[in-house]
Amino acid sequence: MKLAQRLQQAWYHGHPALALLGPLEGLYRLVAKRRRQRFLDGSAPSYRAPVPVVVVGNITVGGTGKTPLILWLVEHCRARGLKVGVVSRGYGAQPPSLPWRVTAEQPAGQVGDEPLLIVQRTAVPLMIDPDRPRAVRALLAAEPLDLILCDDGLQHYRLARDLELVLIDAARGLGNGRCLPAGPLREPASRLQDVDAVLFNGGAPDDAPAAFGFRLEPSALIEIATGRSLPLDRFRPGEQIHAVAGIGNPERFFATLEALNWRPIPHPFADHAAFSPEQLHFAPDLPLVMTEKDAVKCRAFARPGWYYLQVQARPCDAFVAWFDERLARLFPEPT
Repeated sequence: MKLAQRLQQAWYHGHPALALLGPLEGLYRLVAKRRRQRFLDGSAPSYRAPVPVVVVGNITVGGTGKTPLILWLVEHCRARGLKVGVVSRGYGAQPPSLPWRVTAEQPAGQVGDEPLLIVQRTAVPLMIDPDRPRAVRALLAAEPLDLILCDDGLQHYRLARDLELVLIDAARGLGNGRCLPAGPLREPASRLQDVDAVLFNGGAPDDAPAAFGFRLEPSALIEIATGRSLPLDRFRPGEQIHAVAGIGNPERFFATLEALNWRPIPHPFADHAAFSPEQLHFAPDLPLVMTEKDAVKCRAFARPGWYYLQVQARPCDAFVAWFDERLARLFPEPT
């Protein structure tokens, strides 16, 4: 098991060795506090875009369903007549230059798996650059936009924001509640008091009455090699399949497949893992189902019998109403 996986298990299930990381956690907390304070008091420069910016981020390390929610936000804002763009760090991307405009035909290794997935699903204008302000400037120079969605970047304080949405996995919560490297938190849990909305993937718990819930609902099986959409009853109840997940929380994906009454043989990989055909050759020879984020990296060598599970984010009605009210504030009707 890799170090990152061992740490994740320790953060969420406990391990006495984490006590040794207390001094490093204290240093991390101090650096995080100072970085945020410099943003709040104006002592560090912050770029204010000429259009509203909505940050969709995490306070924890690991997957929380951020990409499906961004897909929902793109379509929801478009349905309300807004021209939307997305900026992303482009984790693992190696573009020829920065900032870089992502298009649907580019390879995932060049532009990153999540940005490529977002563009292929929505054709939204999307710019990658670890320097988020530079990405926003480049995107606005290329496209007339009304709103920018920032994929991740909650802790990237050089970009000013109008709304902060924080996602949390309902099943795992905040783990042991400690900051890196002794726990999964990127910032102390008190940071949640300052954001605009907290959304729990899987439904808001009873002890978080001010939070919202959303769920990821499977919608179709897509054959990777052909793009053909198949119904979710493609496999019989109890049918055994190979399941591949290179995401922040692979167990959530495997649980989703089990909820569809399939019998997945789990093959977890590191988040953003690059795949080769040899890595995905499993015995016995069974259908293989992976996440959509993984599929964008496998299209060039996908074999018959390989599929990805397409999912849709379904926010609760209360969040939809809340978000529409915030949009009305950001874009008031002319008087």
